[in-house]
Amino acid sequence: MTQPPNPGSASSDEQEEDAGAQAGEERLSEPVVRTGMFGTHTTGDTSGYGGLMVRQQPLPSSARPYGSYFDEVADALGSALEASGLNFGTAVERVVVANGELTLHVRRDYLVEVCRRLRDDPHLAFQLCLGVGGVHYPKFAGSELHAVYHLLSITHNRRLRLEVSAPDADPHIPSVTAVYPTCDWHERETWDFFGIIFDGHPALTRIEMPDDWKGHPQRKDYPLGGIPVEYRGATVPPPDERRSYE
Repeated sequence: MTQPPNPGSASSDEQEEDAGAQAGEERLSEPVVRTGMFGTHTTGDTSGYGGLMVRQQPLPSSARPYGSYFDEVADALGSALEASGLNFGTAVERVVVANGELTLHVRRDYLVEVCRRLRDDPHLAFQLCLGVGGVHYPKFAGSELHAVYHLLSITHNRRLRLEVSAPDADPHIPSVTAVYPTCDWHERETWDFFGIIFDGHPALTRIEMPDDWKGHPQRKDYPLGGIPVEYRGATVPPPDERRSYE
């Protein structure tokens, strides 16, 4: 016998509508990063898109189950961190699964401890850091500079990405050279190009640009062109005296 609907309970359609309305309100609360369609700031807008407001995308985050071996890695890391007096949610800000890759966004204060547990725990065994790279997001207030670490477990044939952010006003991230010595050169290159200061690095000096170079060329606020370059001990002949190939 069919039970009559409970007047005090919402139907599935109403629940979906409420969830959609809540998601829409959260999206509209994001800051506006651009107006208009084509980037024009003049008053002669004839496109019809002058009132368009493009809002900042919310930070991506994945929910369980992550799939593949990703859940096993997260569980093993959580257990290893608990053994050292931490918990997964404290050390890891969020988890992102995209394009077949697992990325853990680690809070910078816990980066070294997370790396040490990833290396030493036998269920994880990420023995090798393949490199460190930098990313600059000028519009991400409070987390403009990101360092990305690519880890490999030779034992389990697994890969993992760690991402750590720092504000432009305080561009400090702990060095992981004590855990992964090969990061020595990679952190120097990231400092050189992005200006991220790796605290505890044994010799944080430029590795690509000249020692007296001003600025960090791969930042998105770095000027394009017009940079005077000095060639020490060399001369550049005028155009009409240069060798030509015809």
